[in-house]
Amino acid sequence: MRSSAHLLFLLLFSLSIISSVSSWKRDEFRTCNQTPFCKRARSRKPGSSPLVATHVAISDGDLIAKLTNPNQEDPVNPLVLTLSAYHDGVLRLQIDEDPSLDPPKKRFQVPDVIVPEFLNKKLWLQKLSEEVIGRDLGPSSVVYLSDGYEAVLRHDPFEVYVREKGGGNRVVSFNSHGLFDFEQLRVKKEEEDWEERFRSHTDKRPYGPQSISFDVSFHEADFVYGIPERATSLALKPTKGPGVEESEPYRLFNLDVFEYIHDSPFGLYGSVPFMISHGKARGTSGFFWFNAAEMQIDVLGSGWDAEDSIGLPSDQNRIDTMWMSEAGVVDAFFFVGPGPKDVVRQYTSVTGTPALPQFFATAYHQCRWNYRDEEDVAQVDSKFDEHDIPYDVLWLDIEHTEGKKYFTWDRVLFPNPEEMQKKLDAKGRHMVTIVDPHIKRDESFHLHKEATEKGYYVKDASGKDYDGWCWPGSSSYPDMLNPEIRSWWADKFSYANYVGSTPSLYIWNDMNEPSVFNGPEVTMPRDALHYGGVEHREVHNAYGYYFHMATADGLVKRGNGKDRPFVLSRAVFPGSQRHGAVWTGDNTAEWEHLKVSVPMVLTLGLTGVAFSGADVGGFFGNPEPELLVRWYQLGAYYPFFRGHAHHDTKRREPWLFGERNTELMREAIHIRYMLLPYFYTLFREANTSGVPVMRPLWMEFPADEATFSNDEAFMVGSSLLVQGIFTESNCQNVDDTFITFYQRAKHASVYLPSGQSWYYLSSGTAYKGGTTQKMEVLEDSIPTFQRAGTIIPRKDRFRRSSTQMVNDPYTLVIALNSTQEAEGELYTDDGKSFEFAQGAYIHRHFVFSDGKLTSSNMAPYTSGKSQFSSGCSIERIVLLGYSGRPTSALIEPANHKADIELGPLFLRKGRSPTVLTIRKPNVRIVEDWTIRVM
Repeated sequence: MRSSAHLLFLLLFSLSIISSVSSWKRDEFRTCNQTPFCKRARSRKPGSSPLVATHVAISDGDLIAKLTNPNQEDPVNPLVLTLSAYHDGVLRLQIDEDPSLDPPKKRFQVPDVIVPEFLNKKLWLQKLSEEVIGRDLGPSSVVYLSDGYEAVLRHDPFEVYVREKGGGNRVVSFNSHGLFDFEQLRVKKEEEDWEERFRSHTDKRPYGPQSISFDVSFHEADFVYGIPERATSLALKPTKGPGVEESEPYRLFNLDVFEYIHDSPFGLYGSVPFMISHGKARGTSGFFWFNAAEMQIDVLGSGWDAEDSIGLPSDQNRIDTMWMSEAGVVDAFFFVGPGPKDVVRQYTSVTGTPALPQFFATAYHQCRWNYRDEEDVAQVDSKFDEHDIPYDVLWLDIEHTEGKKYFTWDRVLFPNPEEMQKKLDAKGRHMVTIVDPHIKRDESFHLHKEATEKGYYVKDASGKDYDGWCWPGSSSYPDMLNPEIRSWWADKFSYANYVGSTPSLYIWNDMNEPSVFNGPEVTMPRDALHYGGVEHREVHNAYGYYFHMATADGLVKRGNGKDRPFVLSRAVFPGSQRHGAVWTGDNTAEWEHLKVSVPMVLTLGLTGVAFSGADVGGFFGNPEPELLVRWYQLGAYYPFFRGHAHHDTKRREPWLFGERNTELMREAIHIRYMLLPYFYTLFREANTSGVPVMRPLWMEFPADEATFSNDEAFMVGSSLLVQGIFTESNCQNVDDTFITFYQRAKHASVYLPSGQSWYYLSSGTAYKGGTTQKMEVLEDSIPTFQRAGTIIPRKDRFRRSSTQMVNDPYTLVIALNSTQEAEGELYTDDGKSFEFAQGAYIHRHFVFSDGKLTSSNMAPYTSGKSQFSSGCSIERIVLLGYSGRPTSALIEPANHKADIELGPLFLRKGRSPTVLTIRKPNVRIVEDWTIRVM
């Protein structure tokens, strides 16, 4: 019997893998060999770039040069190179065709992404020095970048790099291997065929080849990370080179990939061409290519260029990469770091820091394709209350509309949408409805009629309104590149235009890659035309960004600029973080997808998108209860926490899997609500610095090599370490006649970074850092630790939604280090308006030292700024690792005492009290005070 069960399990497992793989229709998407620009660039050899830098000079604060080809047998028009320096160690390199030579068209440069504040940080270069590099026959040009760093333009061979002053060690270099190629626009010759064909689609390519490719090297780097979106490891694996099984490059091309597979470099819904390197020797650096066309990137294995070396300094830990794009210009940024948080701050100084979300949006969201009608909505809402499970947002997918026409309601299924929303709002809850970019081509639909009359649609190659197929059938797409059309779209979210909407309704942008079911690679043809004659190939990866932007602007406009918007987007591009949240798309209810969700969310955070998460439970398929529970336990620590499922799946609200599983999921959600003050404080940190909420371990421990490739555990802020459980503890036979236990997850290995101790939150037990702990796997939680030396704010009273927690008191959890010290922060504001930008917030700094806890103000007070106040107090202070046994605490300046007792860390049944608790000190968060332990 046992042997039969085992064989049956293996058979079913194999079939599930085959089914999962076959559901992803790989042949719908191009490979590098089927993509001419990628195939050409990948075949280039080191040293093949013929360009040299000439006419080097300083002009208007920039270094200007021409890139020319001295080989008269292969003439090429000079290219214009510009090097610009900015505050905080950011170098910008731009290379474009010379406009004075009258190219056939102006190459596209992406507008409305780089924030104006960054442009104001330009350093006006005054001095250009020359230096002979190595054995070069001529000089190179050197300019100041920042204290400790300088930029070098090597003339012959052409190369740009950033180096440290003094020692001259390189940080990031461009074209060090001579792979730069820039296909200039030209007039077509009679014998040339510029058309490209893939499956049944023909791309007319009226302007011909216009690709760009080059190499970038990261020096003293152990690993590289970034360039989302992909479902694979956090550290980027080599795709080409000696000893490497050659694979597809990492593709950046926004696509609607149905049921994507894990462990693949294939591009998904978003594209952020920003890569970060990290190594123990030097630290962290970054490189960003600001380009919206399709991009392919190789990570090159060590020694790939040995046969064609061009004399690059031999860095033991250098990582070489190859960047290839179909169109655009070179608009690249070098970030010197030297720390991980420095690089993220530098990158978000260019593209913008993440928006501060409304407080409710940081709580739990419940979604399904689709909740059927108003009765279904009411029942789901009431069941959350019945089972004492908090949630803040209920979502409606496309079936809520009339014939999939957005901004409408199905009047049979949802006859009273305003009343439905007001009932949720009365409980402090909100609703989100979906609004996609495809507009149904129906002459009776006012939105289509107006867009047609105004000429607001993207055009096909012949100049007619582009007609593609999506959920409503025949559809057209607003040209969001046009600011006028974005403004028109934003107006559609007014209460007068979006009839049935209320102030508690927010928006979900799906399918905005854009998805076109009958288009090439399930998207829009590359030769479609946008505002200003821009081809879709040039703007493709940014289309969803502009749609996201216009929608967010619409929610701001409807509230007269007072309230922050909430808009979730599937497509991603640099700058998306300024407009709302992102999720990782249509994942599957499999353990592998639970596991890969961690590096996917971490990578988005590293590239500026701090507010992201994965569909809890998996969008496709039916998770077994254990997988669903483990996903809730992990998802409670995602920055964006939403349960979601396909309409073909079984219903999976948390109360449908038996009493014990309901209890486990409820506890996971409760933990998220307890930690909301901590999460909100981290969102504010992201808003001011760009540093993500959810972080790879090496971001907090940059010198600990054991963290560099760890993508199963992560940090939430600087204080919490979370280790997921990614294997099931048992398997059950398909016909339920017997059960075979495999006991795969009795224990979990958790690496605790060095430098501090760690407190296990299930018990309060302290563990030494720099060790791997074999932790018993508990069904009611995943391993979570608080870092010694930190203070975390919580709210422990259980409410039905976050908005009902506003006036609840706080708990402070103090994890003491070896010197009996700790510190932390608390940020709070009104949770919804933009008043925080005028100083209307509370920001406190807590320090425990010498046996006393002190609260001080971190918010700078400026006369005239609007103020925010709160009546909230602190009702409980939990001390972990305190060496003494005090009996009371003296609160000053109030000069009264509070009791100290043993108490539990979390309010869980059956947990023995192991920590010290100061009860009811009743100090207000807006005031300065000191609590001395006695």
